[in-house]
Amino acid sequence: MADLESFRGEVRTWLEAHAPASLRGRPGDLFHGTWGGRRARFESDDHRRWLELMVERGWTAPTWPTEYGGGGLSRQENAILQKELRRLRLPPPLIGFGLVMIGPTLLEYGTEEQKREHLPPITRGEIRWCQGYSEPGSGSDLASLQMSATRNGDGFVLNGQKIWTSYADESDWIFCLVRTDPSAKKQAGISFVLVDMADPGVTTRPIKLISGASPFCEVFFDDVHAHARNVVGGENNGWTVAKALLRHERTMVGEVFARSVVGGEQELLQLARTAIGPSEGRLDDALLRDRIAQSAMDERAFMLTVQRIQDAAKAGQPPGTESSILKVYGTEHNQRRRELAVAIAGADALGWEGAGYAPEHLALTRDWLRSRGNTIEGGTSEIQLNIIAKHVLGLPDGGAR
Repeated sequence: MADLESFRGEVRTWLEAHAPASLRGRPGDLFHGTWGGRRARFESDDHRRWLELMVERGWTAPTWPTEYGGGGLSRQENAILQKELRRLRLPPPLIGFGLVMIGPTLLEYGTEEQKREHLPPITRGEIRWCQGYSEPGSGSDLASLQMSATRNGDGFVLNGQKIWTSYADESDWIFCLVRTDPSAKKQAGISFVLVDMADPGVTTRPIKLISGASPFCEVFFDDVHAHARNVVGGENNGWTVAKALLRHERTMVGEVFARSVVGGEQELLQLARTAIGPSEGRLDDALLRDRIAQSAMDERAFMLTVQRIQDAAKAGQPPGTESSILKVYGTEHNQRRRELAVAIAGADALGWEGAGYAPEHLALTRDWLRSRGNTIEGGTSEIQLNIIAKHVLGLPDGGAR
């Protein structure tokens, strides 16, 4: 305990001396911040300097081993660091799928060569990663994917298409599931391969969503060469690696929505007071009061569940199938909350653009439309419920009907 208190004092002193004043009080989240990469963009010189300072300490990936660019901190030390960052409400110095998805997966399944090649550039913000899993016709049934990888000399030739690839048009490398043995059973013939997006034959095309945004892309592979050294976990053993990465992804998604719902009750109340007005100190609409109260109770129950899973992670337990609970509940709660916000705003939430609508009401519309995809991306709710029934509750096949 004395060592931990000494570490707390060291961290606090260092942050007070080095954390840019302009970034304090701007905490950000796992999807809004500095993504890094070959085409990295920074909101300001202070954001760039903040990344450089944290890279020097290894604190972009605090618990990763120092030989791979991490900070080498224990779980207890990292908990202290995160608490001190929250105290100053500082943004993460670096975000992205490299840190929360492929990095942890390489630490578990990667060869020493793969770790030394790929992990340090992630921690320094030099390479940005995206995920190549879903294909047209192979979304929920991911194991039915058909993107081919044919042996050729020292590697494979890749042909096929990936879809719903987040930020592919801004990424440098992609981790893909490919079919290396078409004669094997679905899961048995899949390999997990790393591909440089700058390689010849890789092209991307953004997909515009109903909300007007375009974070997703289609990615096409036409005779792309992938070296055998970039196969993670061994040839035809990609399904095991893929499932491990999905647990990290679902934990990440759950935590993102957990952060997004914090303060949701007050936001809904303020919106309702503006749109409807109180009567004798309370909202005049009894049904609306009930719906806001239900949302608030759901929010608090969800946060307690998130806290229990985070406590388990701090105790050294890697993400398990319970990450599906975070994913399914977090996304469905977000949809209900967005629907309630639109209902409260009424006709003001029907705008799309142009004069006559307040910016906050236009955001309500777009956020509500964007939330419709939450229960599909990252694994549909139906798939998550099946995982929970079988692997969390221990129900036999068909027992969840």
